[in-house]
Amino acid sequence: MRNIHDLQNELADQSPRAILKAAFKRYENIAISFSGAEDVVLIEMAHKLTDNLKVFTLDTGRLHPETYEFIERVRKHYGISIEVLFPDANEVQDLVNQKGLFSFFGDGHSECCGIRKVNPLKRKLAGVDAWITGQRKDQSPGTRNEVPVVQEDATFSVPGKALVKFNPLANWTSKEVWDYIRMTEAPYNTLHEKGFVSIGCQPCTRPVLPGQHEREGRWWWEEATQKECGLHAGNLIARQ
Repeated sequence: MRNIHDLQNELADQSPRAILKAAFKRYENIAISFSGAEDVVLIEMAHKLTDNLKVFTLDTGRLHPETYEFIERVRKHYGISIEVLFPDANEVQDLVNQKGLFSFFGDGHSECCGIRKVNPLKRKLAGVDAWITGQRKDQSPGTRNEVPVVQEDATFSVPGKALVKFNPLANWTSKEVWDYIRMTEAPYNTLHEKGFVSIGCQPCTRPVLPGQHEREGRWWWEEATQKECGLHAGNLIARQ
């Protein structure tokens, strides 16, 4: 594998499409992580760049109905397969039976996210060489303002195998993302029409008010600089 710093320097100022093209050229065993939100732009770009498009999404069991509908709409719109990953049923059952359905309001979201999101993702990433996310620097000034367009994923790499993470949208703003959605007439989650900007699980996501940052709608009862679910835990480490 090429030195990751060389690749960072080469792609740092490239467009999302160019970054995706480079990612597909270098890695055959690579997949896009689709959150069911505006990162649909990655699929819009990628389905024109490769015949080997692999997309997965995490079903926590707590998503909004609109998100489930959107995922299915994206699958049909692009004629692609979307692998849906589920949490371990026994882990979810034990958590709910011991702490109830809303334990995260009392003791933080990390345990619930760990079971419903991080563990399924860890199992998936163990079988790929690289993955693609929709992270942007402007999504969360508290945790994401240093996100590079490509990096070694220290969170999910295993001994002897460095996992590479591409963030093609890192340098784009929310406006650029939405300009692209409108230009290409890509499908989008109807929750965006209801004031939701950042979309996650139904109990932990709410609309934002005018002037509020998009991440304020996620885990609003917690401290702003900790608003990561664990999928991108390296963002918190990088700030320490």
